[in-house]
Order: sequence, then structure tokens, then C-alpha cells
Amino acid sequence: MFPRFSAKRNNNICFVHPLQREASTIPSLPLYPPSRVAKKQCVFILHSQKLHITIHHRYLLFLNSKLSHTPFSRNMACTENRQPKVSVFLCFSFVYVVAVLFSCERVSGQTSAVFACDVAKNPALAGYGFCDKSLSVEDRVADLVKRLTLQDKIGNLVNSAVNVSRLGIPKYEWWSEALHGVSNIGPGTHFSSVVPGATSFPMPILTAASFNSSLFEAIGRVKSLKLWHCGDFSIAFIMLYTVVSTEARAMYNVGLAGLTYWSPNINIFRDPRWGRGQETPGEDPLLSSKYASGYVKGLQQTDDGDSNKLKVAACCKHYTAYDLDNWKGVQRYTFNAVVTQQDLDDTFQPPFKSCVIDGNVASVMCSYNQVNGKPTCADPDLLKGIIRGKWKLNGYIVSDCDSVQVLFKDQHYTKTPEEAAAQTILAGLDLNCGDYLGKYTEGAVNQGLVDEAAINNAVSNNFATLMRLGFFDGDPSKQPYGNLGPKDVCTSENRELAREAARQGIVLLKNSAGSLPLNAKAIKSLGVIGPNANATRVMIGNYEGIPCSYISPLQALTALVPTSYAPGCANVQCANAELDDATQIAASADATVIIVGASLAIEAESLDRTNILLPGQQELLVSQVADASKGPVILVIMSGGGMDVSFAKSNDKITSILWVGYPGEAGGAAIADVIFGFYNPSGRLPMTWYPQSYVNKVPMTNMNMRADPATGYPGRTYRFYKGETVFSFGDGISFSNIDHKIVKAPQLVSVPLAEDHECLSSECMSLDVADEHCQNLAFDIHLGVNNMGQRSSNHVVLLFFTPPDVHNAPQKHLLGFEKVHLPGKSEAQVRFKVDVCKDLSVVDELGNRKVPLGQHLLHVGNLKHSFIVRV
Repeated sequence: MFPRFSAKRNNNICFVHPLQREASTIPSLPLYPPSRVAKKQCVFILHSQKLHITIHHRYLLFLNSKLSHTPFSRNMACTENRQPKVSVFLCFSFVYVVAVLFSCERVSGQTSAVFACDVAKNPALAGYGFCDKSLSVEDRVADLVKRLTLQDKIGNLVNSAVNVSRLGIPKYEWWSEALHGVSNIGPGTHFSSVVPGATSFPMPILTAASFNSSLFEAIGRVKSLKLWHCGDFSIAFIMLYTVVSTEARAMYNVGLAGLTYWSPNINIFRDPRWGRGQETPGEDPLLSSKYASGYVKGLQQTDDGDSNKLKVAACCKHYTAYDLDNWKGVQRYTFNAVVTQQDLDDTFQPPFKSCVIDGNVASVMCSYNQVNGKPTCADPDLLKGIIRGKWKLNGYIVSDCDSVQVLFKDQHYTKTPEEAAAQTILAGLDLNCGDYLGKYTEGAVNQGLVDEAAINNAVSNNFATLMRLGFFDGDPSKQPYGNLGPKDVCTSENRELAREAARQGIVLLKNSAGSLPLNAKAIKSLGVIGPNANATRVMIGNYEGIPCSYISPLQALTALVPTSYAPGCANVQCANAELDDATQIAASADATVIIVGASLAIEAESLDRTNILLPGQQELLVSQVADASKGPVILVIMSGGGMDVSFAKSNDKITSILWVGYPGEAGGAAIADVIFGFYNPSGRLPMTWYPQSYVNKVPMTNMNMRADPATGYPGRTYRFYKGETVFSFGDGISFSNIDHKIVKAPQLVSVPLAEDHECLSSECMSLDVADEHCQNLAFDIHLGVNNMGQRSSNHVVLLFFTPPDVHNAPQKHLLGFEKVHLPGKSEAQVRFKVDVCKDLSVVDELGNRKVPLGQHLLHVGNLKHSFIVRV
């Protein structure tokens, strides 16, 4: 899928050398490497060993129209950064490589946006109702569809939609991606010399670890970074994805991007081995729901707040119960997820429901897998019945790419391709990522398998979305957001937000006395070890674009203190740990930072893990370096999924452990910010870290969430898992000591019932969630939060509750979360409003929501508070 270029010249490969830069504090460190270096010379490391290097064409990065740096390899020789003990040569040596790379990178594309109803070029279009902005979307769509032939309609049921030239409608590519920044993975988006890159935020798993619901939205549409520093975190998540929508619109205006983005991924991170867990907000339904609605609002909401208009269109995927890609020969294309109704409604569906109802998302993508024997893209109950019927989707339903073909060719669910086309359209599918509907829908009509009315309905949903985006409103330069352009991409504010998002998500899991934060003035030599220590490409994960630029951990740390570096492994697979240089550095350094973990070579789409240990000999490397060290040892784990690092947790020589996810383009700066105390860590784990023994006995194919004592099945996620953990959901500490107290909470909650309600005359375990007794049934919980230390801290308050033991309810459930800014030696009060029927209800065995009666238990930190719910 990705074009690649191989470069090999005289067996010598050039690498940009991370030079020492003067900086007294990390906040003043340039976020990205400057285009100039010492003595105005480009310095490169010359390797004498024979290497063959593959360079992805998208990894050419530019800053201020000059080459900043290129992440050529993770296999960099051990060097001391102030005095490189290797051959160097001047910039002209690098020009050859750059010139060759440019020769293979020809980004073709338009210089203006694609749009319909160009009345300036074709005045006759002004007479068409679908070009009349004064009409409703429904009337405009109806006018358009009645003018189309059957072939026109079918050509607009696929992602590469055909043009209808007689009506002034150009081709449109629906497939673009924006998982954590504008991406060029889909064919709808390209980068060029006009816009060479876009802001690359942390992977969603790390963004979710911030537990900052306003930050989720903020990535979509930032306006002012002042909010980060005044503690107004309720606004911040809303702003994050606004950056993405702004950069997307800017690229659309110069013909480099579309308006429809197939993000976010809001599947539950059910199993730690799943390669795509990094794309998700984690394992908790509430956190995932908040992330989903926040992301969508950030991406879609227009400045005027009109819910019938879209800045760009988001798409929540992959619906539903999709969380296995390729595990021990089991493929997502043929996997049948056997899911109980209780688990479906309790765990897998809530993020999608929130996405549609709370976020008003413009699209939902059905998944490859089957659920209980039916392909999701051909299940009318899931599509027409729930998404469009119960949840009232205002938008279109799209298939995962080639899913229609998969249900015929791979799953053998239908006997012919025409049946596959007909069944998916009749189930509620509107758009096919792929070409199957384009090829076989007309045949399905001719065979009487589907009628044109169903096609009209599908294509109407697609055109309605484009209408809401302004695609049929004429020249975009004269419409809202028409002033956006290349100047609005990779702005300093957006790049600083990427750094802030990474800082907020980083999780401190262990910190012994005298370890973190390090003092930059006291450290005379810092050892930097590990296969991810000089990571660049690894930091941006998958579904990535071309970042504005990178700063690796090594570069950021080197900007603060003298460093000595050894990778210790050739790559993250670490088949053979290279211990000599690494241990020698650790033995002489004042402190040692070891950066290990994973990459897309370990966990990715179509690549699930079979174990959750550090890959290869990384554990050996970490242990040996720690044993040899003379000062504090900080273990940094860069990964999407959790790792069994029990050995490090119990090793006193390893004084601190940080998990940094895949932290995005500014990840190195964010890591240095935390290590040297310029930022007080506040992230919390959004998923459980299990021991290896868990995956040894639990098959990934078992979809059951709840434990089964009869078989010894331990259950999944913190809500149901009964067993030991390495680290638990919600774990995370800071440099400050935070104290909690309950200021206000009820002792008793009474549910009013009608006089003839059966539960007044007989004992009930639970009540149905019904309007008549749920109306205005809520109470407040007030919590006091006290920062006992001198450092300013951003603190996450997690409010859990344990319901009565009925309906096989969760043993613990996240009720709410809030991020609060606490200056040193200060207190704040956090208020949660609890809706009894929404927040305290559980799903019973049949999928119905019930309010359990009896004793409920609230958890905040180490505090617990019990109260009774009764009729």
C-alpha cells in the first residue's frame, strides 16, 4: 500500500546526527529541530557496516522550506553526542540522497478545491434546485436524485464516486483519514510542496490517558493555547480535534484533501494483544464514549454551532464488537464474534451510541467481522434497526474497505456478488469502500434482488452529507472556512498543542524517592539507551500522515544535558541485545533513561501480538543496564498496548517507570518535559496491564467480558477481570501528593414509583429504566482535592462505583472523571452530577437497563462511600 524507496550507496548510509543545542529549560527548547546547526554545516554519521535501508517516501520532512531531519534508521551506532567518534562530511554529501528521494516523490494534485455547483463556470447550474442554498438539505437532495440515472446513482455508492458532468458534479473521493491528525493513508488526501505535512498528535490511546474530555475535542479545533495554562481543562479537549478539522479544511481548499474522514476508532480495547488497541481510547465504555463524542464535535462543529452543517465529517468505526485482526491464523475477515446481548449492550455498543446521539456523527462504519453469525454490514438489525432506527443517525453508513466483497468471497455468506450488493443495501449500507456496489448493484436490480427505491435512499444519505459540508454550495473560497490555507497547517500553536497533548497523557507508573524529576543543572552525564530512544517514525503510530517535523527523545534530552547514547538493540524486535556499550554508558552516567517498547513491527493493523512481554531481548537489555547503572534508572515504555514489566516493577534498581504510548511528533519534547520536571505528569492508564500468564490461558477469540468461575475464565478489563494485574486501569501518579475528601454525597436515594408499581408490594432486585420514575432523578457529589506539595499539578479525579451484586453487574465501573488544575499547596472542589437511571444503571442478561436496588459503593482514590438506593 505504501510506496517505498531503497537507498544504498557505497555501503555507507547517512544519518542526521542529533547535535547538542543550548537550552536552559525545556519550555524554551525549539519544538522541532531548527533548520540550522552548529557552524552552518549539516553533520551526518557515517556507518562502515554494510546496511540496506528502506525509506518511506513520506518521511521526508521540512521546516521553513528547509530539510529539518530525516529518520533514516533506528539502527544508530553508539555515540557520545557532544563529540561524535565517527566520520563526518558536509551537506553536499547528503544532497545526492535527497535528490534521488525527490525523484521518486511526485505528488500530483490540484491547486484548488473540488466542488459542485460552480455557477461561475456554468451559469445554467443556478437553475437547479440542488444548487439553491436557500432550500433545505432534504429538498436539495430530492431535486438532485430525481435528475440522476440509475448508473449515476450506483456510481455514487462507492468511495471513488463518479462525476456527473452534465449536472456539474465532479468526482469525489470519500476516503480520508484523521485518526490523530490529517493522514495520507486514504486516497482522498495528499501532501505536496504546498502543504508538506500536518500536525501529528499522539495516538488516541495516549490522548485518552489524559482523561481530559475537553482535550478530545480540542485536537479537532484549537483556537487559543492560553486555555492550557489557565487550568480551563473543560474547554481543552473540545479544542484538540478542531486543529485537525482546521488543517483538513485548509488542505481541501488547495485541492489536497477531501471533507469526509473515517475516524475515530472507538472499539473497546478488550484484549491486550490487539494490534489496533493503540488507535482506540482504551477499555472503558464511558471513557470511550466521552472520547467519541468529543472527537466528533471537535471535527464536525461549525463556528456558528448549526448542527445541520459540518466543518468536516467524522466517522465512528468499526461497528461492532471488532477487536481482533490477525491472531494465530484467525483473521478479522472471517472471524465470527460470538457476543452475549448483555456484553453487546453493556460494553461494545455504548461508544457508538454516544457517537451518534451525543456527537451527532455524520457516519458510522460497519466492520469486517460477523457478530453472532451475521456480517455487520449485512445485518439490518444493527444498521437499520439500531444506528438509523433507535439512534437516529443523521448521515451515511459506510463499509470497511472491501467488506461487501469479503462477505461473499471470504465468508461465503451469499451465493453471488449481486446478492452481497443487495443484502448490504437492504440492511442499511449507503456507501461501499471498495468497488463491489459499483460493479454488482445494477445486476442485483436486474435480478430483482433490490429495487431502485433502496438505492435512492442510500445515495440520498450520501449526498445529504455532502450538502451539509457545503460541497454543493459553489466556490469554497467564498464560503465559511474559505480563508483557510497552507498558513493554517503546522502552526506553532498546533504543534505546541501536540506537545501538550503528549504531556497530558504520559503516565508515571513507578517513582522511587530520589528518582524523578531529574535536575538538569545537577546531571553532568545522562545515559540514553534503548531501541526507541531515538525514535521518530515510531512515535506517530499508524494511520499517520507526514508530521510537521519530529523531535526524538534523544534530541530533546540532549538539548538539556550532555548525553551518551547506545540503542542496545538493532530494532524493537531486539533479536540480540548489544550490551557492552549500553552497560558502559550506564555505569558512568549520573542517571540513565532506557526507552524500549514496541512499534508497528510488533503491534499494528493486521498484526496482533501473541505475548505481552517486552519484545525479544529487551528485558535482558533493561535488566543488565539497570544492574550496571550508578544512578537512577528511568524506564520509558513506548507502546500502544500494555506490557508485562513485572520484572521492572519489582527491581529496585529501576527507580521510575513511564508509559508514553506513541506520543506523536512532539513526543520526545514531552518525554523530556516530564523527566526533567518541567511538567508534572497527570496521565492515567486507559487499559489494564495483565501478566503474561493471562494471555497464556485466555484465547483472544473468547469475546465474553464476564468471568466464569465454573471454567476458570478470568474475565476482561478492570470491570470484570478477577486476577492479578501488573498495573490497573486508572493507575498513574505525579510528583505531588494529592489528597481527596468527600464533601457532599447522599446516604440514601429514593426512587419514586407509581402507586400500582409491582416493586411497592414485592421485593425487587432492580427497576427498569423508565421515564415515569427517572425524570429529574439525580444528585450531586462534591469532592475536595488538595495538592499537598509545592509543585503545580493537573490532577485526574476518577469516580468509580460498585453496584449491588445483581445481573452479573461489573465489579467496578467508571461513573465520571474530571481533570483539575491545582497550584502548589492549594485545594479545589470537583462536582459530579449523577443521573441515577443513566449513571447507576446496569445491563441485565437480556440487554435491558436496570437500576439495582440496595447498597452502592463510590470509590475516589483510597476513599469509599456507601449509599442505599431504594423505592
